[in-house]
Order: sequence, then C-alpha cells, then structure tokens
Amino acid sequence: MKRRKYIFTFLAFSIFIFTSCESNVEKTQENPLENQITLVKTEFAPDKRVALFDVSSVKNDNQIILKGTSNLPEAVKTLKENLKKEEITFVDSIQMYPDAILDGKIKAVVKISVANLRSNPKHSAELATQATLGTPLNVYTKKDNWYLIQTPDKYLAWVDSGGIQLMKESDFATWKLANKIIFLGTYGESFESESKFSPVVSDVVAGDIFEVLDEVGLFFKVKYPDGRMAYIEKNKAMNYNSWLASLNPTQESMVETAKTLMGLPYLWGGTSSKGVDCSGFTKTIFFLNGLVIPRDASQQIHTGKLIDDDKSFDNMEPGDLLFFGKPATETSKERVIHVGMWIGNNEFIHSAGRVHISSVDKNAANYDAYNYNRYLRSKRMLNEEDANIINLKEPGVFRD
Repeated sequence: MKRRKYIFTFLAFSIFIFTSCESNVEKTQENPLENQITLVKTEFAPDKRVALFDVSSVKNDNQIILKGTSNLPEAVKTLKENLKKEEITFVDSIQMYPDAILDGKIKAVVKISVANLRSNPKHSAELATQATLGTPLNVYTKKDNWYLIQTPDKYLAWVDSGGIQLMKESDFATWKLANKIIFLGTYGESFESESKFSPVVSDVVAGDIFEVLDEVGLFFKVKYPDGRMAYIEKNKAMNYNSWLASLNPTQESMVETAKTLMGLPYLWGGTSSKGVDCSGFTKTIFFLNGLVIPRDASQQIHTGKLIDDDKSFDNMEPGDLLFFGKPATETSKERVIHVGMWIGNNEFIHSAGRVHISSVDKNAANYDAYNYNRYLRSKRMLNEEDANIINLKEPGVFRD
C-alpha cells in the first residue's frame, strides 16, 4: 500500500519561499488567512496526492500576500472571491500551473517501457508510482531535468526527462488520434526489424501502448512517442481499439489477469510487471481489464460498493478488493495499510514480498492470520459506477 507523507519539497525551489534574510516579514503574522485557505483546500484539494493547492499567506509590513502554487484555477478563484466578500485586501502572488517556463509543452507521453515517478525531483527520492509507455500526462513545471506531472488517475509526481516526450497540445491531439496497439504479454521486447533475432530497441511490459504504422508479416511496425521505430510480435499485442471492443471485464478475467503476475516481486511504488506494491498490483489488474482505479489503497477503499465489513465473506465475489490496516479509534484515524483481491474459495491474491495467494480460512495451509487479524472491509468496483473509476472504453485517456 502506498503510504506517504507526500510532502512535495519541490515547493522549496519556488521563488516564493521566504529566507532568513527577509527580516521585514513579521513571522508572528504568517498565515493570517489560514481559516479561509483551509476551507478552500478542504473543498477542492483534500488529498494532496491528486490536487495541488499549496497556498499560504504572510503579512509583510501592512500588506497581506497570498503566496504558493496551484493547478486548480477554480480553487484559487473561490479563495479570492471569499476574501473580497470579507473585504480583505491582499496582494496576489500565487503561481498557477502549468508554468510559463514550459513554453507551451504542457503535455507529455511516457516513452520508455516503465517510467519511475518520484515524490521529489531527484533519483534518490521515494518511488511514488510508475507509468507505462504511452501513458498521457499533464505537465505543470520543471526543475533542472525533472518535470512535475499528473497521471490520468490524477496522481502528482516528478519524472526525469529521459522518461517522457514533451508535447504541445496540438502535437498531443495528433498523438491521441493515431492508431495504436497495446502490448499484452507480461514481458517482451521490440526489435529493429521484423525478426525477433534482430537487435532489441527496448524492453516492453504489459499495458505499453504504441502508435502503429503498419503490419509486416508476424509483426506490428510501431512508433515510439519520441519517434523511434520498432517491430513488435503480433501474438503479444493487439490493436488498441479492437482490444477495447473485446473487453468485458468479468470475475474470471480479473482472476486470470491476476494469476499471470504470480511471483512478481514486491516493489514499493511499483505498478507494472517489473514489480508491484499491493495497491499497484490491484491497479494493474484493473488496468489490463480496461479500468483505471485510484492509485493507493487508502484511495481505493473509498471507491466502489461496500460488500463486507464483518469477516463473514459470504457476499464476496472474485474481483472484490479486501482492505487491511488499523481501524479508527477515539484518538486516531483509520489507517489503510494493505489491499488484495478476492479470487474465490476463501482466497485472495496480493503483493506482499511477492504476488501470491493467501486464505482467510483458518484451516487452510495458506491461511494468512496476520492479514485476517487486521482486516477492515471489502469493496466491489467491477461493474460499479463510480466517479473515481475510469472506463477506457469511454473517450478521454488514450483516445478522444
């Protein structure tokens, strides 16, 4: 489960940060509008993993200055309107994203098999999540060789330039209209020519999406977002539109997909067949069935329909997600720490050390007492309408 404080230290490089040399700032007067800012943040950006509203206020001499960054125009507009209603005079120094420094290249597409997205703009930072080749991204700002991006499920993170192809909106629109294929094998390669004995262009993982130019014998001729050409075996890929049309996510297909990843190593932040954490695993299962669900277990638990919360498991169906952690107490909030997927026969599949199957049956050889004892509840997302679930059959992510 992706648990993180997720304090974006990228704000430290902002030109709005106050340093010790600014002796004219009245430190005791920082954030004089804290209540108004908190109200707007609670309404528009309660989860900073998916919404950026890092706004504060300081009193400098006799002026109140609003400072910070945001990618939420409506939130900033609401804050300003609220302050004006209160007849509070202020200086607006909020920087809105996308940043002008990007010179109009506010879109990007992942151009390597799996891009590692980090919580801060450096390779030593926590691995926040991953994005597979062909994933479209919004781009908000840059620091050195790193870009602050947002994934289709709205997750905010940093990626180095080697992982993405920056695009202006017109080029991005052209890319979305292009015919594509999706790679469906767990692992594979792309080749320089229509032979698997030719030199490798790159590795490929499940869910990678390419622009397709032609069909040559047993191969698709594909184009990477950065213009590289390659060939991919047809028996491991499928025309993207045909794949979508063929999708009919069922209990059986969810279990089948999950089992193709058996033994995959646990990787904190992983959401690909190179390694998965627990919520990255469940997210990958749904994605390969045409559905995009929230990234973290603590987000997934608020999605879908409640099925069980008393360990009866009587109404459970394959594809339901089981959540584990620490229940709320009088002094602490609920903590969602782990997630797995029900596969039937009192068993669930999950990523803990590796992807494997455990049981809630105390008499089973694979009984998981540890997770049974910290079980919270189960939710159903398959065939459920929810604003937090993206159905790839609907226009918007990889095609319009």
